[in-house]
Formats: sequence, C-alpha cells, structure tokens
Amino acid sequence: MDGAVAPPPAALIGEPIGELASEPITAPPDALGTNGEPPIPIRSSLRSPWSSRISLLLVAALVGGLAGHFSAPTSSGTPGVTINAVSNAPTGAVLPTGLTIPTLVQRVLPAVVSIDVKGQGTEDQGTGMIISSNGLVITNNHVIAAAATGGTITVTRSGSTTSLPATLIGTNPIDDVALIRINGASGLPTVTFGNSNALVVGDAVVAIGNALGLAAGTPTVTQGIVSALGRTVTAGTSSSSETLSNMIQTDAAINPGNSGGPLLDARGDVIGMNTAVAGTLPDGTSAQNIGFAIPVSTIESLLKSLEAGQSVVNHGAFIGVEVMSMTPTLQLQYGFTVSTGAVVMSVIANTGAARAGVRQGDVIVSLNGTTINNTQDLTSVLSDLHPGDTIKLGIVRATKHLTLTVVLGRQHS
Repeated sequence: MDGAVAPPPAALIGEPIGELASEPITAPPDALGTNGEPPIPIRSSLRSPWSSRISLLLVAALVGGLAGHFSAPTSSGTPGVTINAVSNAPTGAVLPTGLTIPTLVQRVLPAVVSIDVKGQGTEDQGTGMIISSNGLVITNNHVIAAAATGGTITVTRSGSTTSLPATLIGTNPIDDVALIRINGASGLPTVTFGNSNALVVGDAVVAIGNALGLAAGTPTVTQGIVSALGRTVTAGTSSSSETLSNMIQTDAAINPGNSGGPLLDARGDVIGMNTAVAGTLPDGTSAQNIGFAIPVSTIESLLKSLEAGQSVVNHGAFIGVEVMSMTPTLQLQYGFTVSTGAVVMSVIANTGAARAGVRQGDVIVSLNGTTINNTQDLTSVLSDLHPGDTIKLGIVRATKHLTLTVVLGRQHS
C-alpha cells in the first residue's frame, strides 16, 4: 500500500478445500482412579445382587435430573426408568422480527446455489445467490476467477444433486463481485435485497453457504450479529490479494466455500455477501469469529455494468485512505454536516493522502469534479486512474469545503 503496513489479513473463503487434519483421540484415565493411580478396588463383600442395579439407578438419576424426570421403583418392586417423550417438533430460534430461523431459511434457501469452478488443474467451490428468474447469479469474483481464463462453471440448486452449467457474464475484481448465468434457466426463485445502509452494530444476521464444500446443494446455516461496520480488510488466497472497503463484520460462522453466499437480516433479506474470514494476525494470534461481507448496496451499484458484460481492470491506483460510506447513523453520531460521501476512517502513513493533508474524519465528496456519494463511487472513479496520476480531492472537514491535490500511489498486495 504505497509503502504502508497492510491491515491485519483475512482469508478469502472460496478457496479449494484441502484435507482436514485430525488429532488422535486419547482414552481418559479410569474414572475411579486419580492422578494416574490405579482405581480403588471394590470389595467383593459389597457386591450384592443389587449393586449393579443401584449403580444404574444412580447414573440414571444424574442424567434424569438433567432431563427433568426420574421414577421410583415400579409397583412390581423392580427398579426402572420412565422416559417422558413428546411428539411435538422442536422449535427454532426466534429472530427479533418474530420469524424463526428455520422459517427464514426455508424462504431463502431455494434461491441459494452451490458453485463449482474447474480450471487448469484447479477446482474452486463457493456459493451464489439467484437474483433473476432467468438464472442470473451473483457471487464473489475470486470464486469464479478460474473461469475467466477458460475454466468451466457449474451450479447446484439447494435441495438438488444435479449440476447445471453456467456462463460467466461480468467480473469486477476490484470489488470482488461477479455475475454468472445458469444456462437455459427460467422461472427460478430469487433473493430479496435489503437495506445495508440501515444496519447497526448488534443487528441479528444469518449466513448461508456451501461451507467447506461438504455437499453441493446442502448449504450450511449459521447465526450471529453485525459486530462492526465500515471495515477495510486485505484479503487473499495463496496467489492473489485484494483490499476491500466498507465491509460488514459479523460473528456468524463462515468458512471456505461460503464465499458469494447471502448474509441475511432478521427479515430474510440479503444485506451482504459473505467474502472473507479473519486469519492469523501478524503476531501469530488466530482471530476468532470474525468474518466479512460486502454490503448489498455495493453489489446493487455494480449490477448494471456486470449485466452488460463489463469486466473491470484494476490498475492499482491508491489514495491511501480507509473509508466508509456515509449513513444516517454516522451523520447523527458524529455530527457530520453532509449526508453523503465517503468518510475517511483512517489515513495510511507515507501515502498520497497523508502527504496531501487528508485527515481522519474528512468526508470525500468529489474526485476530479465527479460527485462521490459513497465508497462505491470512489472505487469506481479510481478504477479508471493509474498510480502516479494527480487528482483533485474534494472534502468536507467540519463546515469547511476543501480541495486537496493528491498524487496516487500503488496498492500493493
């Protein structure tokens, strides 16, 4: 990043699935022994015909105490256990909207597909969301990257075991979004996009995806909350990396294979696309329960160009800031005087932005005269520029409108 230290890395979650490692299971020491000593012997004089039955009853009482019922000996005098049972179906966890998670999943699952991409000696697996009845599917660019150089794409609808051929329509590596089409499809169910700009930390979310590629057509479902907003992360595979801004952070468990799958709000509307999971930090610490999703507002802004078959080329131009789209919550919380723009969350040292005097809390509202309403506008304008270009950056700082001259650097992997 123009000589800067990159943010803590995250791992993209549509990578090839490797063999799972396992540890040998060690048998526990004898339950009657302690500290490795031999178990205390039971004297034979205590072994009455009732001893085994009493032991069974004691164990049953402990378990039954947890289960809520234990019976006395039967009328015949023979000790026994009565197990209470019901025929009612289990109830699902209830979301704040009153929907249960099973109800929400049943509603959305038909519009979720598992994706398999075969390239030259490679195979990637991920997830996609059907967004049109004629088979358009949105997913991550890194899931289908091999198809851009001649690979093949197949999808499997949830609840099916049949692989269907698909065609690549448009790609956007900068924002890690791609569009494919299921060949010859019609009358398909679709997902519904929600309002990612209205999210607040603590909102309930549900993630669906082809986790670990365990079985195409049988996605995994996990639950969590929005744990942070506006994150900028550098994510990558063994062969490439990317820096993504304005990401939704969640503690809902996501894993390799979840890439491209929906992050749903409590109504079952898509508010993000699962993309990356935090990996190992520079000090060797392993991150726990931190995943990232691309806001649906970013995806919506890209659909027109993707459907037109455009493929964005990333020239690597970099201002040197981490930004977040302005939202009503941000404006109210920090008292910003503008309601749109890209809020500078941090300025990276030794970059064009730092040298030009950009500060944390500035709001970028224009670039070379083009209005910037959100982070996607900023990314879109930058995609046509090159490292070394000089730009005019319009910012709002408190009540002042300023224009700063910035020399673009290069975004390094």
